[in-house]
Formats: sequence, C-alpha cells, structure tokens
Amino acid sequence: MSNLAELIAQKEALEKRIADAQNHERAAAITQIKQLMNRYGLTLADLGARASKAGTAKAGSRKGSKVPVKYRDPASGNAWSGRGLQPKWLQAALAQGRQLSEFAV
Repeated sequence: MSNLAELIAQKEALEKRIADAQNHERAAAITQIKQLMNRYGLTLADLGARASKAGTAKAGSRKGSKVPVKYRDPASGNAWSGRGLQPKWLQAALAQGRQLSEFAV
C-alpha cells in the first residue's frame, strides 16, 4: 500500500495530465470552430456573442452595468437607483417630512 506522500504525488501528476488533456481538447475545439466560422463567413455577432478577454465573460453577466436612476433631488442633483441603503441626502429629506414620491424620476 502507498504512503500518503506517494498518493499526493500521484494525485498531482494525474491533475496535471487532466489539465493538459483539457487544454488540448479546448484548443482543438477552438480550431474547429474557427474553421467553421471561416467556411461559412460567420462572425461573433452572428453567434450572438461578444468577444471577451480570455473567454471568461459569462453569458448574461451584468457585473459593472449601470442601474437606471429612480430618485433624484432636483435641488442638488443627487441621485439614487433605489437599490441598497437609502443615501443620507434622501434620509434627511424624508426625516424633514418630504415624501419619497417627490424624488421619483
């Protein structure tokens, strides 16, 4: 029976072989896709996709997208999307008896 160090070494070697095989298959798939795109004159726009750096963007990802403003103070121009905690300027105005609907955009 193998000792722990031998088993860990075997596991690391197997993980490297798996990663190498995945990289090889991925490269082959990319080559095949590029060939098909060239053959049929397809672009990324035809596929409904956007080019991403290193292919890490997920479909439907909204990270970094802006949320439209729902509330704005006409006097100061301060705005709030309605998400997260109410900003201090809005809390102060509501404490003075104003209504949230007065700030709706």
